[in-house]
Amino acid sequence: MTDRSFPIDRRALMLSGTATAAAALLGRSSAVTAPLAPHARSVGTVPPSASASVAPASFDPTLLGKALAALDRHAGAIAHRDRIAIVDFSAPSSEARLHFLDVIKGERSSLLVAHGAGSDPGHTGFLQRFSNDFGSNASSEGAFLTDDYYVGKHGRSQRLAGLDPTNDNARGRAIVIHSAWYANADILAAHGKLGRSQGCFAVGEHELDRVFGFLGEGRLLYAAKA
Repeated sequence: MTDRSFPIDRRALMLSGTATAAAALLGRSSAVTAPLAPHARSVGTVPPSASASVAPASFDPTLLGKALAALDRHAGAIAHRDRIAIVDFSAPSSEARLHFLDVIKGERSSLLVAHGAGSDPGHTGFLQRFSNDFGSNASSEGAFLTDDYYVGKHGRSQRLAGLDPTNDNARGRAIVIHSAWYANADILAAHGKLGRSQGCFAVGEHELDRVFGFLGEGRLLYAAKA
């Protein structure tokens, strides 16, 4: 992961406060650590992030505001508000655009994440469109709830529940978090962009334990364009 301090009023975000939290800025920078989710190895055994040298996407406060509004809107469904993830699909796949926000510590870590082939038919490296349709192979926008873990065709994976009309087919479409070779940082050296998923949030093969450990179950993952 690429680590950065991130600007936020942590008490405001914990208690609700959307616009207030988005307005306040800057904390300290250090690595994020978190309890590990089931099926994940100890964080201490995970090799240094392959994304460490990848530039993080600039973090737009308006996107944070949208995510915090979603956190309030779906408060009844989201059990844990201490950590959230935001995917800024305005940025290309060559930038670390999956941002993990630790509300307690006021820290941000970022890493690479692939988008769906149906969102970028020409494989430009930029997401062109969202879709919630079955068979679209596209990424969906909106608020997702992190759910349970399982082992499937992509190995260890985490289910996501779509909470908005723009992504409420996520479970039926099997939109999940998983790792993939085409989301590894070394793909950028050869192609300048990541490969594409079928709409899932695919991260690098050495990043999955960190993702599972940070998010766990019952937290918000918000995906949109700024």
